[in-house]
Amino acid sequence: MLNIRLNRVGRKNKAYFRVVVQEHTVAPGGRHVEVLGSYDPHAKKAVLKADRIAHWMSQGAQLSDTVHNLLVREGVIEGKKIAVKMDRPVKAEAEAKTEEATA
Repeated sequence: MLNIRLNRVGRKNKAYFRVVVQEHTVAPGGRHVEVLGSYDPHAKKAVLKADRIAHWMSQGAQLSDTVHNLLVREGVIEGKKIAVKMDRPVKAEAEAKTEEATA
């Protein structure tokens, strides 16, 4: 299955992303089928190939949640944004306390 997702490039503390089509089993930094655009999160600017994105979506490529939200914001596709929420990291001390309490 093909996915349209972000591939991080750029230097440390200055992230820059490519929007790429990849097989879902390939690591995000690995070999891609086609580059569909780019996104600069610092300037909030995106350069996208809307016709190629539509082509790959018609071929059955799935969008990652972040790319879906980016395409909705840029007006490439219609729809509502998807809530993308990352879990907070749990501190090691809190884990130790919970393990002691259960033991």
